Amino acid sequence: MAIPASLVIVPVGILFFLSGLIVNILQAVVYVLIRPISNNTYRRVNKVVAELLWLELIWLLDWWGGIKVEMHMDRQSFEMMGKEHALLVCNHRSDIDWLVGWLIAQRAGVLGSALAIMKKEAKFLPIIGWSMWFSDYVFLNRSWAKDERRLKSGFERLADFPMPFWLALFVEGTRFTKAKLAVAQEFAASKGLPIPRNVLIPRTKGFVSAVKHTRSYIPAIYDCTVAVASDQPKPTLVNMLRRKSFVVKLQVKRVPMQELPETDDGIAQWCRDSFVTKDAFLEAFHGKDQFGNEPTQDLGRPISSLLVVICWTCLLVAGARHNGDAGGTAVDRTLDRNAFRGWSGTDNPWTSDDETDNAEMTHVNLLLLYPERYTDPSARRIWDAVYSEN
Repeated sequence: MAIPASLVIVPVGILFFLSGLIVNILQAVVYVLIRPISNNTYRRVNKVVAELLWLELIWLLDWWGGIKVEMHMDRQSFEMMGKEHALLVCNHRSDIDWLVGWLIAQRAGVLGSALAIMKKEAKFLPIIGWSMWFSDYVFLNRSWAKDERRLKSGFERLADFPMPFWLALFVEGTRFTKAKLAVAQEFAASKGLPIPRNVLIPRTKGFVSAVKHTRSYIPAIYDCTVAVASDQPKPTLVNMLRRKSFVVKLQVKRVPMQELPETDDGIAQWCRDSFVTKDAFLEAFHGKDQFGNEPTQDLGRPISSLLVVICWTCLLVAGARHNGDAGGTAVDRTLDRNAFRGWSGTDNPWTSDDETDNAEMTHVNLLLLYPERYTDPSARRIWDAVYSEN
C-alpha cells in the first residue's frame, strides 16, 4: 500500500541521523585509538561499526519497502561471493542501484567492507559520507590529472586489506536517463561505435586504472547487469519509502581477472564490449521478457537488519525519555512511617461527633501530612491559608 513519503522520511530520517552520529563518533574513536597501532585491526572493527548504519538501509529494502532482488548467477560463482576480493562493474539505471549492491554484499557477508569509487563531494555528506571516508572508499575529483594519482594511491591502500572486500565502479559515470542516452547515441555515431539503447557509453580510464593496479590481489570481476520491468513502479528512493514495491533483476557473471587483456587499450576495449553485451541483454529483456539463462539464487531475508533497527529505536527512545525525566523536577516518593502514627483516634475538626465514630473516617492533619511538602517548600503557606480561612 502506497503512503505519503513525508510520513516516513521524518521518523526514518531522525533515526538514521541520530544513530549515524553515534556510528560516526564510534568510527572516529576507533580511527584515533586503534588505527595508529594496527590498520588491519581498525578495518576489522570499523567493518562491524559501519554495518550498524548500513543495515538500516538494508531494512528499508527488505522490511519496509518490500523490494525483491532476483539474482541470476551460476551456483559455483555464487558460492565464491564473500570469500574473495572482487571488482564490481555495473550499469547505473536508478538511484537505488547502490542499495541493491549493498543488499547483495550483506547476503555475502561483506556489507561493512563493500567499497566504491565515488565523487569527492560525497565524503562531505553528514553521516553517510563520513562513514564512507572512515571505511576506505576511494574519492575522485573528476579531473584525470588529479584522479590518476588518487586512484593509484587508493588502490595501493587496499592491497593489504585483511578480509574480503568488494570495490564497486559505475563506469558510465552517471545515472541512465533518456536525455543522457541521446547524448551517448550522438557521441557513438560520431565515433563509429555501436549505438546504445539501454546503457550509456562507459568511461574506461578509471576501469583501466582499477584493473592495472588491483589485478595482483583482486582475483575476479563481478560483471553485473541490473534491470526493472517497465510495467512496475520506477525504482526510486521515494517509491521505496512509499512502499511501492518492485522487483529488481540482477545478473552477475564472475570473470577471472587473469582473463582480461594486459594492455591499457585491451582493458578499455573489454569494458566497452561488456557494455555492448549488456545493451543487447537488456534489449532482449525489455522486448521479449528474457533475462538470460543463469539460475536464480535464493537470497533469503535475514532478520539482522530488522533487529538493528529495533535496537536503535529502543536505544534512542530510552535515551529521549531519560533526558526528559532528568530535565523535570525530581519527586521524592519515599514515605515516612512515623508520620502515619496517631491518625486513628484523633478528633477530626472537619466532621461532627457522630461522623467521627464511623470507623471508615480518618483524621489527617494537612499541616503535618501534605504530599506537596516533599516537592515544594512554599506549599506550607498554602495550607496555612486554608486552615486560617476555616
